[in-house]
Amino acid sequence: MSSRLIGVGVGPGDPELVTVKGVNALRAADVVVVPVMDTGERGRAEATVLHYVPGDKVVRVVFALNERTDRGRREAAWDAAGGRVAELLRERGTVAFATIGDPNVYSTFTYLAQTIGGLVPGVRVETVPGITAMQDLASRSGAVLTEGTEPLTLVPVTAGAAVLKEALAGPGTVVAYKFGRLAGEVAEALRESGRIEDAVWGASLGLPEETIRPAAGLGEEPLPYLSTLIAPARRGGGRGGKL
Repeated sequence: MSSRLIGVGVGPGDPELVTVKGVNALRAADVVVVPVMDTGERGRAEATVLHYVPGDKVVRVVFALNERTDRGRREAAWDAAGGRVAELLRERGTVAFATIGDPNVYSTFTYLAQTIGGLVPGVRVETVPGITAMQDLASRSGAVLTEGTEPLTLVPVTAGAAVLKEALAGPGTVVAYKFGRLAGEVAEALRESGRIEDAVWGASLGLPEETIRPAAGLGEEPLPYLSTLIAPARRGGGRGGKL
């Protein structure tokens, strides 16, 4: 029996933003794996999946989702998670792994697929794209991500705001992921670059606790870890000015 591991992007949190192809992949799989932290609380991926498949088809697997300082602990957690998913592949055949956003954009699935490749020879790895947080925030806030020939830069701010400062010096739109713990540094970078007035940030998109606000109101207080920021490109010249 050939094994298939399918990374399914389930969007940023709103269950209505899962694609038809994504829903079909979740329902067709023999089992759906959802990542959870060792604290055990239900994550966004699991909450979204349960809108479309019964709970007895869902398997929770612990991942070191936020471990960045202890490499040994992180590697041990990855090995354990990969081993559990490998078991499911041998037992069930087709395993869908649900990941928030898109499985090819800063996703846990990337590391899982690399691990599984060494544990289950011949496994077929596939992905189903998902809607990203930056797309959802742009839609909900009215921010335009790109026009004409503008570039788009996506940066994670988990290791500090230096990469954001560098991106803000460029001409295009800049999107920052996971900046919540460094909100003060991000606000400072936006002000120094003169790009804070048009910027917007959001968290918990599509969920009851959703927050979408102008970046001009950012202070030193930390925000939810999965906060997203959009700093639109500087635009002028009227409609189609950058074509």
